[in-house]
Amino acid sequence: MTDFAALLIADDGSPATEVTLVTAAGFEAWLGQQGERTRALVAAQGFKGRADTLAMLSGDNPAEWSVVAGVDTDPGVFALAALAAGLPEGRYRLRSGDGVDRTVPALGWLLAQHRFDRFRRGNGATGPRVLLTRDVGSITTAVRLAEATALVRDLVDTPASDLGPGELADAVLAEAKRFNARVDVIKGEALLTGNFPAIHAVGRAAAQAPRLIDLRWGEASHPRVTLIGKGVTFDSGGLNIKPGSGMALMKKDMGGAAHALALARLVMQANLPVNLRLLIPAVENSISADAMRPGDILASRAGKTIEVTNTDAEGRLVLCDALALAAEETPDLIIDFATLTGAARVALGPQLPAFFANDEALAANFADAATEAGDPLWRLPLWPGYRDMLKSSVADMVNSPDGGFAGAITAALFLEAFVPPGIAWAHFDTFAWNPANRPGRPKGGEAMGLRAAFAVLQRRYREKESHT
Repeated sequence: MTDFAALLIADDGSPATEVTLVTAAGFEAWLGQQGERTRALVAAQGFKGRADTLAMLSGDNPAEWSVVAGVDTDPGVFALAALAAGLPEGRYRLRSGDGVDRTVPALGWLLAQHRFDRFRRGNGATGPRVLLTRDVGSITTAVRLAEATALVRDLVDTPASDLGPGELADAVLAEAKRFNARVDVIKGEALLTGNFPAIHAVGRAAAQAPRLIDLRWGEASHPRVTLIGKGVTFDSGGLNIKPGSGMALMKKDMGGAAHALALARLVMQANLPVNLRLLIPAVENSISADAMRPGDILASRAGKTIEVTNTDAEGRLVLCDALALAAEETPDLIIDFATLTGAARVALGPQLPAFFANDEALAANFADAATEAGDPLWRLPLWPGYRDMLKSSVADMVNSPDGGFAGAITAALFLEAFVPPGIAWAHFDTFAWNPANRPGRPKGGEAMGLRAAFAVLQRRYREKESHT
C-alpha cells in the first residue's frame, strides 16, 4: 500500500524544489517577469501554461533548479496529478506565479503516485515526490481520501483468482479489526436457513461458497446508516453466459463492495456519530450443474418471488436480500453501490456514475456534494411508468425485463421494490473502472462517487473526534 502520509507533509521551511503554478491566461504576464535564460528554457520546452504541463528551469549551478507548471484557473481535484507524475524523486513546495493565492487540492498529487504492484516485479516507478504544504489542516483529509480510493482500486484490480468471496470477507475483517467493529459472516447453506435465498441461488454454483458479510460499528443510540455493496467477485453471466469480450473485466463486478467498504472506513476514521452497518453479499456467478437457470423462480428475504429471465442480471438478486435485511431495522439512510448495468454506461459513459434516490432532499445533497467534491454524479429517475416492465406472469416480478429499454432505471426500480416507503435510499450504478489513463487515474479500478457520498454523510451527521 502506498504510504500517502509520507507524500504530503507540513512545510517546516526545510529545503525543497520550488514549483511555480501559472495559468494559461496568466502565462504571458508571468513570462514577461522572467529573465532571458528562463524565457529560452520555457520556449525550448514548448510550455504555454496549459493545465497538466510543466517545464524544468535551471539555476546558477546544477543543484539549483525549479519547475513551472500549468493549472486551471479553478484547479480541480487532479490539478497536481500530472505534475507529481512528471517530477523526479524529491521534496517540493508550491508558489503562485500570478500572485493569486489559490487553493490547489493535494489529492491528485497523492493518487498520481499510487500503483497496484502486487503482481509486478519492479514497476519502474520513480521515488516518492513529497509535497510540503502550509495548509496543515487539509493533510489528514487528503491522506484518508487517497487511502480509501486506493483501497477501491486495489480490490477492483485484484483478479478473481486471488479475490473470491472468502478473500472479500477477509478484507472486511481487516477493517473491522482496525476500528474495533464486529463482523458476522453467513456462509453457504446457512444462507438458506438464515432466509437469504436469492444470495444463495446466485452463488451456489461456484467453488467458493456464497456468503453475506455483515459489519457493525458505532453506538446503538446513534442514527442507523446502512451501506450495501454488490460483491460479485466474478461474473460469468451464469447460464446466460457472457461472450469473452464481456467477461474480460468481470473481476471488477465486486466494485460496489469495494466502494461500500472504503466508505465504511472513512466513516469509522472520522468517528461519525452513526450506528453503521455494512452489508456485502459476496458471491461468484459461475456455471455448474447446480447453477440457477433461466425460468427458475426464486424466493427472496422480503417474501417476493422472482422469475429469473436472465442469469446475467444477478447483481440485483443478491442486493435485494441485503436491502430487505437492512430495511428490517428501519435505518435513517441506506446507500448501495453496484456495478449493476451496462445500460448506465451506454447512457453516461465510463466516467459518470448514475445515481438514484427516493428522497428529493437526499438527491439534492448528493448533487451538491458531487460538485463541491469534484466527484461527478448524474441522477437518473425512478420512473414509475416503467414498473410494469418488471411484471411476471408466473411470479411477483422478473429480474430483467424484455427489450432492454431503460435498463439502469428498471434495475433501480427492481431494487426500490425492496426498500419500504419512508426509508431514505440512494443507489449508485457505477463502472468502477478507468478504461484509459488520465492524470492521477490510471487504467484500472477506480472509486466513483465515494468522495461525494462521504461528504453527504459528513454533513448529515456531525463529525466527532477522529481516529488516527
